[in-house]
Amino acid sequence: MVLSVSERTFTQEVLESPIPVLVNFEAPWCGLCRIIHPLLLQFQAQCGEEIKLVVVNADQNFKLSTAYRLKSLPTLLLIENGSIRHRLEGFRGREDLRLALEDIKVSYTSCPKIYKGSKTADLEYWSA
Repeated sequence: MVLSVSERTFTQEVLESPIPVLVNFEAPWCGLCRIIHPLLLQFQAQCGEEIKLVVVNADQNFKLSTAYRLKSLPTLLLIENGSIRHRLEGFRGREDLRLALEDIKVSYTSCPKIYKGSKTADLEYWSA
């Protein structure tokens, strides 16, 4: 199940999240949004608890849609520590999205995250 967030809960669930969040901006009328939904669920299952997946109804959360300058739906943003790390928009279908999600997964799991673990462990990692 994907967590639905709104303007009221966005800061807490996304910007202040201790783990990266993939935000899916969609709308009920968007056909491509429905088509890619199973791929997003598969991505969430593969990433486990390393990346959180949330959905935002762009029509009902106009301030967020404006703030993140949405040009098309669906638009996916990977937000980490309050900053956008990846922006996915304008993909042509399932295969484009699948490849983009694979790139995110590979780039995310290939680099260490300093905010995880203790400072001692980080110092030992960097000094080795």
